[in-house]
Amino acid sequence: MSEPTRFACVLLVDRRGWVLLQERDEHAVIDPETWGMPGGHVEDGEGFEEAAYRELEEETGLRLAPGELQFWREIPTEHASYGVGSMQVYAGVADLTDADITCGEGRQIVFVDPHLVPTLELTGSAYDALPAFLASELYSTMAP
Repeated sequence: MSEPTRFACVLLVDRRGWVLLQERDEHAVIDPETWGMPGGHVEDGEGFEEAAYRELEEETGLRLAPGELQFWREIPTEHASYGVGSMQVYAGVADLTDADITCGEGRQIVFVDPHLVPTLELTGSAYDALPAFLASELYSTMAP
């Protein structure tokens, strides 16, 4: 039996309370043409938190110092391509703008007004995590 697939994702909040999201393009293996969180697979020998920092840097060019992200929640996942697994979501606050972000994957990676989230077609993992995060006590401490 194969090991469960592990994913790590990041919810980065700017000084307005907007959340960094990736618009996936038509080439994405999971949930093409949708909006999701920066993140991806946890590699062999790597922990979830380490993967969260690595994936954020790979996809956005942002290199955060250890401790700038905090664990928020673990969510079960199931994908046709990858099977059953789990995703850990990390969150942090950043004094950044869209101009500070390099889009390393997908169509665009930008800070999104949380009021627009209900109008977006979300990835499965973002659908499971993002509304709950925006309603969380943690997010309320990060947003103005």
